[in-house]
Amino acid sequence: DQGCCCIDEFDKMGSQHQALLEAMEQQSISIAKAGIVCSLPARTSILAAANPVGGHYNKARTVSENLKMSGALLSRFDLVFILLDKPDEEMDSLLSEHVMSLHAGHRSGTALRATARKTRDGAIEALDSSSILLLEGDDGEQTLSERLRPAPSENFDPVPGQLLRKYIGYARKYVHPRLSTEAADVLQKFYLELRRQRQRSECTPITTRQLESLIRLTEARARLELREMASEQDAKDVVEIMKFSMCDTYSDEFGTLDFQRSQHGSGMSQRSHAKRFVSELSRIADHTSNSTFSVQQMKDVSKRIELQVSNFEEFVYSLNNQNYLLKKGPRMYQLQTASCL
Repeated sequence: DQGCCCIDEFDKMGSQHQALLEAMEQQSISIAKAGIVCSLPARTSILAAANPVGGHYNKARTVSENLKMSGALLSRFDLVFILLDKPDEEMDSLLSEHVMSLHAGHRSGTALRATARKTRDGAIEALDSSSILLLEGDDGEQTLSERLRPAPSENFDPVPGQLLRKYIGYARKYVHPRLSTEAADVLQKFYLELRRQRQRSECTPITTRQLESLIRLTEARARLELREMASEQDAKDVVEIMKFSMCDTYSDEFGTLDFQRSQHGSGMSQRSHAKRFVSELSRIADHTSNSTFSVQQMKDVSKRIELQVSNFEEFVYSLNNQNYLLKKGPRMYQLQTASCL
């Protein structure tokens, strides 16, 4: 309670993911064991790291499809970042130098400086100009990445881990920031603009959960500097961080933005195929008065309508994840949109 929970290999948890839903949503855990029923507080921050299925991240798929993780759980994270291992001669050289220096017993901040210097400005500029909301910045003001980027001649002196833990513990216990009027206006404007751009029926809606995430992050930004009031600049920094996360989860394999995916990447990468396939299953279910299909039957249906999917098993998993299909047994699914239910 009131701590920080760090989870590695998050994708290996399997069915245990569901145990986190209540903790992340209600900040409490309900226990019913040996005749004892109680609710324990779990006010904690969760930092999780997961690997994609097969060890390779496919940009043509959403985050949910890559991690085999439900959208309900992904939506409870305020931010989702995708870390791709892209070949870079300079970065690879500095990273190998840093690793070798650690094994040799020396400390080197070279790789750390390079990591801090690396930004995705080029990737953001290459995105589709129609997504002006994600790209626009304030005239004459430095962005957060520019302010955090160390100068080439700057000596990088990292904060010792023990001191950093004490600092974070002190800030979490004694500092409780409130939003200023200016900060609230920035967050509200960004949220309303997101809502306006997602009014189309094929887009995943933006809900108040995203607004609550913005508020939490803004308060945390002020708490980092031990301030009791979150300023307008704090809100702008959080909006920029949110845009970085959205560029990761919305972008497809071609680098363009696909707003049919949700903000946390829990949508489907082949939505048009899903609509056509579910429509055909619904027609068959209405005709036969049977809404239950085996995987083989669904494969036959996909061949009949000439549905082109690279991996049918993953396609069915996505439909199950999006509540179009309900798993009823081994390789058996029930259609959830049929009128005969």
